[in-house]
Amino acid sequence: MDLHDIPYLSIAQLGELIKSKEISSLEATEAYLERISQIDGVLNSYITVTYDEARQSAKQADKSIADGHYHGPLHGIPVAVKDQFFTKGVRTTAGSNLLWGFIPEEDAVVVTKLKDAGAVLLGKLNLSEFALGESFSHPGGTPRNPWNLNRNPGISSSGSAAATSAFMCASALAEDTGGSTRIPAAWCGLAGLRPTWGRVSRRGVIPVCWSMDTVGPVARTVEDCAIMFQAIAGHDPEDPYSWETPVPDYRQGLSGGISKLRIGILREKVALGGLEPETLEALNAAIDQLRLSGAIVKEVSIPSVECAGVASKCITDMDGGYLHHERLKTRAQEYDHNSRVRLITGILTPAQSYMKAQKLRAMVRNDILQALHGVDVLILPTSPGPAPKIPEKAGIISQEDAQNRISGVRNFTGAFNLAGLPALSLPCGFTSENLPLSIQVAGRPMEEELLLRLGHTYQQTTNWHLRRPPEPVS
Repeated sequence: MDLHDIPYLSIAQLGELIKSKEISSLEATEAYLERISQIDGVLNSYITVTYDEARQSAKQADKSIADGHYHGPLHGIPVAVKDQFFTKGVRTTAGSNLLWGFIPEEDAVVVTKLKDAGAVLLGKLNLSEFALGESFSHPGGTPRNPWNLNRNPGISSSGSAAATSAFMCASALAEDTGGSTRIPAAWCGLAGLRPTWGRVSRRGVIPVCWSMDTVGPVARTVEDCAIMFQAIAGHDPEDPYSWETPVPDYRQGLSGGISKLRIGILREKVALGGLEPETLEALNAAIDQLRLSGAIVKEVSIPSVECAGVASKCITDMDGGYLHHERLKTRAQEYDHNSRVRLITGILTPAQSYMKAQKLRAMVRNDILQALHGVDVLILPTSPGPAPKIPEKAGIISQEDAQNRISGVRNFTGAFNLAGLPALSLPCGFTSENLPLSIQVAGRPMEEELLLRLGHTYQQTTNWHLRRPPEPVS
């Protein structure tokens, strides 16, 4: 195989070739590093590329296989992580000038788990400042969408999605507080999993909102998502919010199909706001395909989700304001303009608003769980439309922009963050301008296996996930 073709392999495919020694981990790593060097100057998906460390890890992965020690399907696979996760000896910036020189003394638990699974870390990926999702300035360069360089690759895990979509890593870890794994995955044509809150340890992850932050993978296939998720899921006794629940074999659980699976179409999908005709058309086509695979589809109504985006933003902003208030007293001007305004707004928001948002949160969770008594999963768009254009200036630039900052795309994703439930985004089509469209499926607590099986079944009968973005040209 030509080494230049290696980045286009899935984790499942590359893993088998590394296991059988047809390709070495070092060869795969060099192929990815070369691609990063060639095109990331255009996309700005990486903040830090760990060239030397990656090569050393790849050599160790090859030696382990030669010695008869194989660690599983991630062994020797080149991956990357959002620059929100601690990496021992490698700077962790959270996409902010305030942490540009911060070098942790330990790895985040999820990074340790990836390394224990044999993965090779290529580097740290770009993001919105402190993962807040709306920053204008990016110290590591403005990340761009591989499908259209003038489009946003996502908020806030922009680099995770851009790098994976452009074949600059086999998969990446992201973090989802209000949709920040699923939205970038949607806008870049990927699968993105937001696990149940507490399923994955957050120790060593720079926080955004303690009660909604969740670590998950973005990948080009659902099978690859399952492989990545298998490595990071599980109880962490030192994370007080981690669930002590057995971890199933997610990859094995992909088989079996979805015959008689009950899927609920959210009636309020249009009322959530901004739903574009091409998105609705793609959603309906995806539902028809799931019916052909044996699923039973019915409409369900959850009126409270219409307010989920506002509640999600209120809680996140106020929690974020609390986390940053001391630093804002002395270093406010070092923050991105949009981040600073958002955090100060959170600080100044009355406590009564926080209590009202928490009451609404309880209502949303109860209403969703009640709906999931009658169906097994819910389906709705991940985003009302494709990736928007990258803004040309900071601040609020239009009435539409103001509405998006209040709730916007969070209307479609935030309900599951409020409820702490798992959700999986999947590419389901393209616009007339060749921009990816996406659906998401959500389920009961700890039922990621079911969501992954549905997603895998869908990808077995469609080819949206196989389409490639154009090669970036500066």
